[in-house]
Amino acid sequence: MESSKIVAIVGRNGSGKTAYVDQLRKQMASSRLRYIAFCDTYGATTDKAYYLQLRWNQHDIDNETPYVGDVLQRAYDQLGEDTAERRQLLHHLYTLFDFEPLLDKYVISLSSGELRKFQLIKTLLANPQTLILDNPFIGLDAETRQQLNHLFPLLAKEQHLIIYMVIAREENIPDYIDDIIWITPKEEFCAPLHHLDDKRHRAILSLAETTENPIGNKEIVQFNHVNIKYGNRTILKDLDWTIQKGECWALSGPNGSGKSTLLSLICGDNPQAYANDIRLFGKQRGSGESIWEIKRAIGYVSPEMHRSYQHNIPAFQVVASGIKDTVGLYTRANESEREQCLWWMNIFGIEELAERPFLTLSSGEQRLVLLARAFVKAPQLLILDEPLHGLDSQNRLMVKEIIQTYSQLPGKTLVMVTHYEEELPVCFTNKKYLVKNI
Repeated sequence: MESSKIVAIVGRNGSGKTAYVDQLRKQMASSRLRYIAFCDTYGATTDKAYYLQLRWNQHDIDNETPYVGDVLQRAYDQLGEDTAERRQLLHHLYTLFDFEPLLDKYVISLSSGELRKFQLIKTLLANPQTLILDNPFIGLDAETRQQLNHLFPLLAKEQHLIIYMVIAREENIPDYIDDIIWITPKEEFCAPLHHLDDKRHRAILSLAETTENPIGNKEIVQFNHVNIKYGNRTILKDLDWTIQKGECWALSGPNGSGKSTLLSLICGDNPQAYANDIRLFGKQRGSGESIWEIKRAIGYVSPEMHRSYQHNIPAFQVVASGIKDTVGLYTRANESEREQCLWWMNIFGIEELAERPFLTLSSGEQRLVLLARAFVKAPQLLILDEPLHGLDSQNRLMVKEIIQTYSQLPGKTLVMVTHYEEELPVCFTNKKYLVKNI
């Protein structure tokens, strides 16, 4: 066995990458093997963290709530002796991931990208011999991706590591890879991309004739000097932002800059919205509207939503829950709603998954189901937080073109977050960049 090696496991969504990794883990069962899934389905150890992050409920913090530095220090103490070499590795990882400023932060208040870095640091402290990383670059800003691409070959060499990377996109295969295991045949995986076919393109545009456009107010979102703080940490400071009806906005910024927090203010999930001057669809927040009135006009998908969706119900029912704005479906869809859901599943090419239990689908297939859920109401405001997470190149292009086509419908307003500039459809001509508050 080589002392160090980096191998890519490559395949399309639903091709069997997860099954292959499961078999690999069984064959290589060892205390020196570590596995991290950077897709959107995490284990129970992080479910509470994401639950709290999704609802932005800092009232649940108590004396037992752990700090980042304390958890990492405990991991360091439990996973090996306190040697100068290990201390050097710990501080090297802190420096590499710019983690020193986060050590006094609560784990449950880490952003999605910050939590992924936290997981990686904690795992590397175990001094693994074999490391399996599922989608290691997903959800990370460009600077952090560059850091990882510098770190992985260095770690493999210095720590004598064998690293397996599960990858769904050809362009994410690093040039330092020593070997590739093709789950999808190479010629199929690297084949030319298929664009959204003309039939589905026309079908989306036909919605202009059948969907209502009830929101008459010109301003969909208006933030006036908005400030959001958790404890002594400022997330958003004196923020002004106006989104006009029919505009498409690209929201960007480094991990931890407050993008998901900002979107939670729009979607009605953040209680601090009531302490700020925020207007949605022409109405002042806190003027008597219910959260359901807000959500009725909004379609939404995000990594946090994906991780919170632990209901093993048929994929069709997941899509139908978007009509009711619930996580899980608690009332039976009528015939009209059923047709509506299957119509959108057909648009996303997943109609054959309708009766499959959601948790048995691959992460990429789950993401397509949740995208259909976001679109199912043909909402006036569509919020897409990292919508292409975990999708292979074929599905990324398809979803990108669905978004672009949808933006052409009259009165539709879109906000999209991505760390990849090339993922943005051309309709996103307005840009909002958030800086990280220190």
